[in-house]
Amino acid sequence: MRLRELLDADELGLLLLVGPRDGDGGLDRAISAVPTIDLADPGRFLGGGELVLTGLAWWRADGDAEPFVRVLARAGVAALAAGEVEHGLVPHDLVRACRRHGLPLVAVRPETSFAAVTEHVLHRLHRRDVGSLAAVVERHRRLLTDRAAPDSVLELLRHSLGLEVRVLSATGRQIAGARPPLHPKTASALAARYLAARRAGEAVPHRVTVGGRLHSLVPVRNGHGDAAELGDWLVAVEADVSRWPPTDAELLDRVVELLTDARSAHERAKAALRDLARRCLDLVRSSVPAEEIPVRLRSTAQAVISGVGTWPRCQYVVAGGERDGDRPVPASAVRVLLEEALVQEDGPVRATAQDIAATVDGDRAVLLVLVPEGGVDCAALQRRLSAALARWLGPADGVRVGVSSPVDDPGDSRRALAEAHNALRVAADGPDRVTVRGPDDLTAHVLSLLPLIPAEARRAFATRHLDPLRDHDRRHRTDLLATLETFLDCDASWTGTAARLHLHVNSLRHRVARIEQLTGRDLSRLETKLDFLAALRSG
Repeated sequence: MRLRELLDADELGLLLLVGPRDGDGGLDRAISAVPTIDLADPGRFLGGGELVLTGLAWWRADGDAEPFVRVLARAGVAALAAGEVEHGLVPHDLVRACRRHGLPLVAVRPETSFAAVTEHVLHRLHRRDVGSLAAVVERHRRLLTDRAAPDSVLELLRHSLGLEVRVLSATGRQIAGARPPLHPKTASALAARYLAARRAGEAVPHRVTVGGRLHSLVPVRNGHGDAAELGDWLVAVEADVSRWPPTDAELLDRVVELLTDARSAHERAKAALRDLARRCLDLVRSSVPAEEIPVRLRSTAQAVISGVGTWPRCQYVVAGGERDGDRPVPASAVRVLLEEALVQEDGPVRATAQDIAATVDGDRAVLLVLVPEGGVDCAALQRRLSAALARWLGPADGVRVGVSSPVDDPGDSRRALAEAHNALRVAADGPDRVTVRGPDDLTAHVLSLLPLIPAEARRAFATRHLDPLRDHDRRHRTDLLATLETFLDCDASWTGTAARLHLHVNSLRHRVARIEQLTGRDLSRLETKLDFLAALRSG
């Protein structure tokens, strides 16, 4: 039993007066015995790990607590529980001494007997030590036959250690474990801390504090190689498992091994869906006549996903990532990351794992997602990925996602896949480290189409339109290029531009006339304004 469990027992009403030092994990210390001691020097009766109960008959004045607490701390007791009957309260002298030595101190109220505390602890210890053999056999039978195997595995930890344990994905989605689930912000924060610890190469278990509570995070590996952590599961325990006794630590290791097997089975279950995504992608990109695509796609999707005689409404999602500015994140890692983000209960689309077929195409992940009315919420997907990757992405890293319009007919698949790739190109120019773009971003503004033009062509366009102004500014120390940019930013307003540049309107008109003379373009025409805007965005 652990001190944290004892404090959580409402019927005892114990009050923690002195907690463990920062990072000490004292609330997770295992309690091995419950002696009641009222001797000033109890050292010869202690072996370590005890919850010492004392009625404080030995305390008479300030200074008495220091030698008593020093002995307890050196013996390695788990905590000291002091009764309030003798003195009406726990003396401040004892509180100060426990704080100096980092020994947790608990107050036992007058209406709670030491016998009740002792019985509570011994009952828990007895239940764990001599558990029913039949119950053990039944739990192992469930591990072998229950389709919800991860939850059955975690039941072992709850029964044996009294701890609530959860398994989370790298996006913070709860896969198995205690209910109710963690608050979404807490789960996302734990997942983000895990990814940061993995990237930094920190030793396992990872110890993180979220919301003032210490958690240990233990990975359930997804595979090997760069960025494999994006597909990991993580076991989250609200305890410092590095301080657990060897028997408890070994039990946790065995549970993680069982969860690894469950993780592998989970991946195998996705094999058919991933094969479907690959066949769909190959067919859409093949030379098959357009009129044949509906029949072939309908048959493929019907057999593996929908089970109905009509084409399921779907969207394409294409994604990629880069590390250190030039090294791609493995597409398989991005694929798993998106699969997890899209099946969140409060996520960007109402989809289950069976509604997503995902594959890889070079350094990109490609997903076919069955969607209800409305489709994928690009803004929600960006928020979800940003929260998960906040601590994992470096300043030169990025993850980009493009989403197509919903496809109601299989004959539109080629167009939709091309649209998703175009949205991905637009996302590549996004200002954020995680950028998701969809069909609305392709039609919201004509300038959003610039990323679809090859970079070399964009640079040549900008050079042709802007170099005359750059050369003039360099030779004559003028600000014609800045004037043009401000003029367009102010929607060609003469008074607004003049006010922003602190110029008289006549001076501004003279500058604009000079710009028109050097470039041979008429800024009163809409197409000229759009050309210059495009050149400025491209240069």
